[in-house]
Amino acid sequence: MRSAYINKEREIEIEKEIEREKEKETEREMDNDSKFDGESARVMMKELRETYSTGKTKSYEWRICQLNNLLKIAEFHEPEILQALHSDISKPEFESFVHEIWLIKTSCKLAIKELKRWMKPEKVGTTLVTFPSSAEIVAEPFGVVLIISAWNYPFLLSLDPVIGAIAAGNTVVLKPSEVSPATSSLLAKYIGEYMDSSAVKVVEGAIPETSVLLEQKWDKILYTGNSKVGRIVLAAAAKHLTPVVLELGGKSPIIVDSDIDLKIAARRIISGKWGCNNGQACISPDYIITTKDFAPKLVDSLKLQLLKFYGEEPLKSDDLSRVVNSNHFNRLIKLLDDDKVSGKIVHGGQRDIVNLKIAPAILLDVPEDSLIMNEEIFGPLLAIVTVDRLEESFNIINSRPKPLAAYLFTNNKKLKEKFVGDVSAGGLLINDTTLHLTVPTLPFGGVGESGMGGYHGKFSFDTFSHKKAVMYRSYLGDASERYPPYTTRKLRFLKAVMNGSFLDIFRAILGWP
Repeated sequence: MRSAYINKEREIEIEKEIEREKEKETEREMDNDSKFDGESARVMMKELRETYSTGKTKSYEWRICQLNNLLKIAEFHEPEILQALHSDISKPEFESFVHEIWLIKTSCKLAIKELKRWMKPEKVGTTLVTFPSSAEIVAEPFGVVLIISAWNYPFLLSLDPVIGAIAAGNTVVLKPSEVSPATSSLLAKYIGEYMDSSAVKVVEGAIPETSVLLEQKWDKILYTGNSKVGRIVLAAAAKHLTPVVLELGGKSPIIVDSDIDLKIAARRIISGKWGCNNGQACISPDYIITTKDFAPKLVDSLKLQLLKFYGEEPLKSDDLSRVVNSNHFNRLIKLLDDDKVSGKIVHGGQRDIVNLKIAPAILLDVPEDSLIMNEEIFGPLLAIVTVDRLEESFNIINSRPKPLAAYLFTNNKKLKEKFVGDVSAGGLLINDTTLHLTVPTLPFGGVGESGMGGYHGKFSFDTFSHKKAVMYRSYLGDASERYPPYTTRKLRFLKAVMNGSFLDIFRAILGWP
């Protein structure tokens, strides 16, 4: 009896083990089904190209419908978006709404309002050589485009380019950043629900999925992120001669003069630095250049305003985002602990490794060969470089790779003119920080190491449109002089036409020298 009982127990265990194996096999099959590999990418690309070939994405009606649906995501799901952004990076609700949701709503509404005008062919003049004729520039979509987004503003930097791509009439694949998984999942869910799934798709994942995407032939790629990956994207695109927009970053400087409203300047510097995702923004001020005499006053003002904004214990403030993950946290700590700057910290820098927070840190008189001055900080550390004369600032900035943004605080007209004339950067802003990003009539993009191409407002539409040259002629005015056999008289006539001289044309017709 005991033996039979034991055998029965053993049979039950075996059955449970078989059941567990079946469950594991089912999970593996589901993983394989959901896995995005080369075959999945080819099937997806085939569907997108077939959709594009129907011509439906070129119609005004389709574009407007999709833009309205995209707007609904921002309008109807604000609480979920706020929660996702908080989950990914503890982003304050104020920043999440103003810097992400509101900007997407504004961008979408502008595209809806202006789309007919953007789509309208642009009439242009012709020349005497082609008389009689007319010409126009027709904006046509590229076709199938890829948008690879970043983690620091995962809602804004994902959907803002998508708005431009759809407005231009393309089919789109969005690859959100895996570093912000909650927002990535949200985008996949709601884009799948609201958008035309035959034309707009989201691919989630990490490096393997991105690598598979980059193996495909795209008609345009927009990538937002760092220069290391930007080079990989550019190299992959080059194999297919695919045009690329790279939105990168760099060390965005601030030049601070002494003839300013110091309180307002300090507040605006803090807003652009720590009030933009705690320094984790591509256009966030990276370092300040000011004179040795003025630096102490500037530091004191920054300290005072930081205290007012974030209190005595900034690590406990709900108004500061956390560092996105432990890798970035350790990278920032390495910058702070560098022997060349560890004694230069004049404010903040406390750490909370559990919650991945670093208090706003100011470092004064950092040497130019330190780690912090030789890579993009992308965090809550602000370095200050001092000079004897403010004009030396231009040499410091121009000796480095061109930044995505550069800022100047001054009331000096000549200094403003020199700044605009001599500093090459993606964008310039005088007497404030980061706000130029919110102006849709200004292009947003880098130059040199900080990127190539730009978007925002109509610039987004233009970025995802091929400007096709079209000329119309009738059968009138067919001059025999353009055809063989070539003669001296014909050449004299054509030269007169090309020079635009009616007197010479008249002489050539009459055969006069």
